[in-house]
Amino acid sequence: MLYIIGLGLGDEKDITVKGLEAIKICDKVYIEAYTSLLSFGISSNGLSTLEEMYGKPLIVADREMVEERSDDIFSEARESNVAFLVVGDPFGATTHTDLVVRAKKEGIEVKVIHNASVMNAVGVCGLQLYRYGETVSIPFFTDDWRPDSFYEKIQQNRSLQLHTLCLLDIRVKEPSLESLARGRKIYEAPKYMTIPTAIEQLLEVEQMRGESVYNEDTTCVGLARLGSEDQMVVAGSMRELLDIDFGAPLHSLVIVGKTHPLEQEMLKFYSLKKGMPEK
Repeated sequence: MLYIIGLGLGDEKDITVKGLEAIKICDKVYIEAYTSLLSFGISSNGLSTLEEMYGKPLIVADREMVEERSDDIFSEARESNVAFLVVGDPFGATTHTDLVVRAKKEGIEVKVIHNASVMNAVGVCGLQLYRYGETVSIPFFTDDWRPDSFYEKIQQNRSLQLHTLCLLDIRVKEPSLESLARGRKIYEAPKYMTIPTAIEQLLEVEQMRGESVYNEDTTCVGLARLGSEDQMVVAGSMRELLDIDFGAPLHSLVIVGKTHPLEQEMLKFYSLKKGMPEK
């Protein structure tokens, strides 16, 4: 059996009872370490905390292992119980859906154990989950690569007066372009997009496209370290959020659409000023 187990968002204690019971009957336990981040990270100290809580040694699975060497995991799951731990919910990233599809095609039995993810924890800011449109990802811009495909999705959401959840880029164990050109992989230091960086990029694209989808006065909500004890939620205009230090990762951003009176009341608790505008 291959168990795909969600860990939740905060720390080692966020795992469900069902998930913990599954880990304890597994012979090998992998932990995915590239699509999200627990509050204390996956350092040696973080791993030992998890291993002590779960009572099993953990194997860190980077993107390369999951995407290129998943056959090794499948081979083990044919003969024994194997757990694959995912921060948040197992289906919070498409790469995990792909893992399940490939396992099932190999005839391996898969059991998924769900948990909280940013997709539902974002409700803490008071914006109702069913009033969100399509979620978008904001990638890091480079000197010669400035993708803006998210712009049309935000435009569509705002035309329907819906909120937009923006997931901000995470770059973990990414090979540098220079090293790839030389034929050997040298990995860059981990990099996590901040809310101010995301807003700067969003405003740059708006200035380039000029279709008035949003502007510096557009109300947004910045969320940092959702699910942890020190989570941070701040509502304000794009201009205002540019000046906020949200601290350690992970960060997310919501571009607010048309708001219900109850949503407005909730946003006031997180606002930098009294009385939030609708857009």
